[in-house]
Amino acid sequence: MNAIDKYDARAQAVNSLVCVGLDSDLEKLPDRYRRDPSPQLAFNRDIIDATAEFAAAFKFNMAFYEAEGADGWRQLAGSIDYLRQRHPDILTICDAKRADISNTSAAYARAIFGDLGFDAVTLNPYLGRDALQPFLDHKHNACIILCRTSNPGSADIQSLAVGDRRLWQLVAKKVAAEWNTNGNCMMVVSAANPAEMAQIRAIAVDMTLLAPGIGAQGGEVEAVVRAGLNSAGRGLIINSSRSIIFAADPAAAAAELRDAINACRS
Repeated sequence: MNAIDKYDARAQAVNSLVCVGLDSDLEKLPDRYRRDPSPQLAFNRDIIDATAEFAAAFKFNMAFYEAEGADGWRQLAGSIDYLRQRHPDILTICDAKRADISNTSAAYARAIFGDLGFDAVTLNPYLGRDALQPFLDHKHNACIILCRTSNPGSADIQSLAVGDRRLWQLVAKKVAAEWNTNGNCMMVVSAANPAEMAQIRAIAVDMTLLAPGIGAQGGEVEAVVRAGLNSAGRGLIINSSRSIIFAADPAAAAAELRDAINACRS
């Protein structure tokens, strides 16, 4: 079973396409956690315990852990270990957006897939296939390649015209037709652009798409579900971070998102 199969099995088992984003910004954690010797780890444990029953995946944004130096890395590793021990069937995503020359990428892949033990990682396609190949060679792990992102300035590059196409269309085609030889590619496609997501779905066929941008970034569930589901009625990892983890009741927020998605799926 590779990481994509793992996600599909979990999504089907709990009838959920929800990904909880553990963007555990130390400055935004409640005071009771900031007083803990391991504030991010303590916070993540509680969020995992509260939301796991509604989640098919958890996504860790590396920036918030790397910003805390060696201690942040330690708490990240502890959080992944905790999740793996409690819920080994839930997909773990490292949101790192990595890519570099091949030997550097190989070191990144060892750190993310080996030392930390993530199932999947987000990757930047700008350097081309050779920069991603060390990740792609890990056949049992998922490579989630940036295609159309949710940040306001994403169109500066991603929507550049290349002949009669947009750059993001060419990226989608290249990933689907050329880079997915091991069947372990996914793509990042913004929930804020459902019309473009529908076009990417047509190119990607049944490939799984990670959809950030629900909640705090303005993505609408119904539009995303209609645009992004594959022929199996799945094929989407719908991520929500701040809207869940900093909610007054994270469990209720995760359950609400799951139910909203499922209402549109049916």
